[in-house]
Amino acid sequence: MAAAANKALNGHKLLVLLGNTFQPEWISELKQLFSGLEIVTVEGCIWNTPAFEEKFPEKEWKDVTILVTGNALPAAHIAPKLEYVQIQSAGANHILQNPLFNSTDVALCTASGVHGPQIAEWVVTTFLAFQHQIPQYIDFQRQKTWHKLDDPVDDAVGQRVGIFGYGAIGRQIARVVKALGMDIHACNLHPRHTPESRKDETYTPAGLGDPEGVFPSKWFSADDTEGLHQFLSSGLDLLVITAPLTDRTRGIISRRELALLAKKKAFVSNIGRGEVIITDDLIDALEEGTIRGAALDVTDPEPLPDGHRLWNTKNLFISPHVSGNSSSYARRVFEVLKYNLIRMSEGKELTNKVDKSKGY
Repeated sequence: MAAAANKALNGHKLLVLLGNTFQPEWISELKQLFSGLEIVTVEGCIWNTPAFEEKFPEKEWKDVTILVTGNALPAAHIAPKLEYVQIQSAGANHILQNPLFNSTDVALCTASGVHGPQIAEWVVTTFLAFQHQIPQYIDFQRQKTWHKLDDPVDDAVGQRVGIFGYGAIGRQIARVVKALGMDIHACNLHPRHTPESRKDETYTPAGLGDPEGVFPSKWFSADDTEGLHQFLSSGLDLLVITAPLTDRTRGIISRRELALLAKKKAFVSNIGRGEVIITDDLIDALEEGTIRGAALDVTDPEPLPDGHRLWNTKNLFISPHVSGNSSSYARRVFEVLKYNLIRMSEGKELTNKVDKSKGY
C-alpha cells in the first residue's frame, strides 16, 4: 500500500551513486520540486573503498530513504530507513537475491522504459539490414565491386512481428514497426484478456510506446507451453524477444520452439537475455535453415568467447550488448526517478516496481 501524501518529501534523504551522470541542473530541479528532500551525490570514487567511506561515512546511511544506484547496495542494517531503490538497468535479476530485497520490504524499481527508443531502432535496423541485404552490399563496397544480388527484397509491409515480452521496450518496437506497415502479435508471461489489463503505467518517454496496448492485433500468454506454442505458430515473420530472465524463461526457446517458426522461416531478434534461447539449438536452426536469420545483442555465454560456434554461424548478426546505449540514457533514468518521487510525494504506488515473487 502506498504511503500518505508528503508533497515536499519532508524527512526523506536521497543518495545518488551514479557518479557524474546526474547533471547539477537535474539535482536543482528536484530541489525545486521537493523543498523537504535532502539530496546527496557521491562522485569521483569507487563504491566500498576508503575513498568512498571518506566521502560518505557509514554513519551517513542511517537517514537515507531513497537510493539511486547501479549495483552498489548497502547491507540492510546499515540503511534501516531505506524505502526505495532506483536502479539504472531494466532488469533486476542480477540483484534480486541481495538480502536488501529478499529479506526486507524495500521497494526496488527498474529503469524500464529508458531503453525503448534506442533498442527499437537496433531491432528495426538489424532486421531491415538483413531484409535489404545490406551486409552483402557492404562487402561488395569493401571489395570495390559493383554487383547486384538477384534475390528480390521482401519489404516489411504486411509482415507479422511477434513480440515476446510486451513491456516498455516491446511497446516502442511495436510503435515503430506499426509505422512500417507490420502486423503485431504480443505475448506476455501472464494473460491479458481485457483492454484494461493491456494498459501499461510504467515509465514511457512522452509520445512513445503503446501505453494503452492498442497496437497488437492479437494477444497471447506464455503462462504455459501451449500458449507459447500458439504464439510462435501464429505466422511470424519476425520474432523479437524482450522477455525478462526468470526461472520460467530460462531456455524457453529451444529446438522445439524454433521449429514452430519454420513455416515462414522467421527472423529472430534477441535483445532480452541470452539465456532465454538455448544457444546450440539456435545455431542448428540457422545452419539448417529453419529460420532465415537472427540478430543477437545478448548471448549465452556472455561475453561471447573467441572461437565460439556462434561467431561462424551463417545469417547471424552479433553485437556486444550495446543496443541500449544512448546519449539520452542518464536523462531518462533521471526522469524515472523524478516521476517516482512525484508519485511518492502524492502517496501513490511507485512505477517500475519489481514484483519480487515474479522476478521482474
